[in-house]
Amino acid sequence: MLLQAAGVLRLRYVQCSQDTSLSPAAASKLADVFEGVAKGSPDFDQIDPKEAIALAHRLIDDDHPELSGMWPRTR
Repeated sequence: MLLQAAGVLRLRYVQCSQDTSLSPAAASKLADVFEGVAKGSPDFDQIDPKEAIALAHRLIDDDHPELSGMWPRTR
């Protein structure tokens, strides 16, 4: 699920750039987080895997992923 969400992020926000609610740089960073959590990287030990999976589901379903606490805040 997390790896699939990383792919969706990169496709939707980085490669296609049709959805501007998240910058390509922020989307790429979040995709890296998903991949790191999925692969058990110690760099992402502070990330709650359940929260990451919940965000992945919201992202794939396009069900307001921006409401997640993990979603990058843009200003």
